[in-house]
Amino acid sequence: MLAHTPPGPDGMPLRVTVLRNANGMDVTFMDLGATWLSARVPLNDGSVREALLGCATPEDYLHQSAYLGACVGRYANRIAQSFLTRTQHSLTPNQPPHQLHGGPEGFSHRRWLIVSQSPTDVRYRLHSPDGDQGFPGNLTTEVHYQLTDDNSLIITYQAETDQPCPVALTNHAYFNLDACQGDARQHRLKIEADHYLPVSHEGIPEYGLQTVANSGFDFRQPKVIADDFMKDTDQQAVHGYDHAFLLNHQGDDSAMAARLWSGDSKLSLAVYTSAPALQFYSGNFLDGTPARQGTWRNYQGIALESGFLPDSPNHPEWPQPDCWLQPGEQLQSVTRYQLIPA
Repeated sequence: MLAHTPPGPDGMPLRVTVLRNANGMDVTFMDLGATWLSARVPLNDGSVREALLGCATPEDYLHQSAYLGACVGRYANRIAQSFLTRTQHSLTPNQPPHQLHGGPEGFSHRRWLIVSQSPTDVRYRLHSPDGDQGFPGNLTTEVHYQLTDDNSLIITYQAETDQPCPVALTNHAYFNLDACQGDARQHRLKIEADHYLPVSHEGIPEYGLQTVANSGFDFRQPKVIADDFMKDTDQQAVHGYDHAFLLNHQGDDSAMAARLWSGDSKLSLAVYTSAPALQFYSGNFLDGTPARQGTWRNYQGIALESGFLPDSPNHPEWPQPDCWLQPGEQLQSVTRYQLIPA
C-alpha cells in the first residue's frame, strides 16, 4: 500500500509504503532515506506489538539526527579525519574532523526512487554523483525490502560504481521489543563474535581488534545488556555500547549473527547478515529525539547495524573483506531481521 503525505524538504510529498504478510505483521517505509518507520508484530496472546522506535509522522523524521530507521551510505559508520588514504580523497565532515554515515547529506537525507513494489516488497534506487560528500565515482545503489511469512524483513543492498570507492550500506533501525516502552538495556542480547573494535570518545579506532573474553563485550552467551553496562573504559569513552563486533561467520547470511530478547521474553529478534561486522549501539544519545508521543530517552532503543568495521577504508590489514567497490563489480549484501513471538 502506498500513501502520500505532506511535502518533504524538496517540496514533493513523502511516499509511505506499507507491507504485510500472511501472519498480520506489517512494516512501513518512506522514500526519504529509504527509511524503515515501523514494525508491528502479532504476539501469541493476540495483541500487536510495535518493535521499532519511530516518530509520530513521516515529516517528524526531518527533525531528528539519530538516523531512525534510515538507509545509511555511502559509508555507514565513521571515517577518520574525513580522508581516504588509498585514493587521497578528502570527504565532507559532519562530526568534524571526521565523517559519520556518509556525510552531512548522506543517503539517509536523500529522496530514493521507488523502482517497484508489491504487497510484500518494495525496491528503492538512488544515484550518487562523482564527488558527492567527497566520495569518488558515480554510484548507483538499490535497497530491496522484502517481508516474508516467517516475520523476516530481508534487506538486500546492491551497488555499482565507475571509480574505486568504499561502500558500506546499512539500516539504522532502533529496536525496543517491549513495545518501545522502558529501558532497552533490560533486553537480553547474544552476539556471535569473539572480537570487538575499541574506539576513542570520538568513535574512531585507536588500536586493533580485542578479544571479548573477560570483558563487558562478551555476548557470546545471552545476557541482560545492563549487567555489564559501563563496566569497561572502552564503554565509558562513548557512554555505553557503540562498537563494532567482527562476526565469527563472516559472509554467511544463513548463520545467526545476533539475537535480542524483550525484557518480558514475549518477543525476540534474530539477525542474519552477509556483512563481516555488526555495530551494537545502545542508544546513548537518543534524548530529545522525536517519538510517537513526546521524545525518546537515552537507552530506549538498540541498533544492530550490519556493515564493516569503522574506518575500514583506511585499514586494509583488518581480517574482513575489502570494503572498496571496484568498477565492473557489483556489491550485494543481505541482512535479515526476523521478529519471533515467544
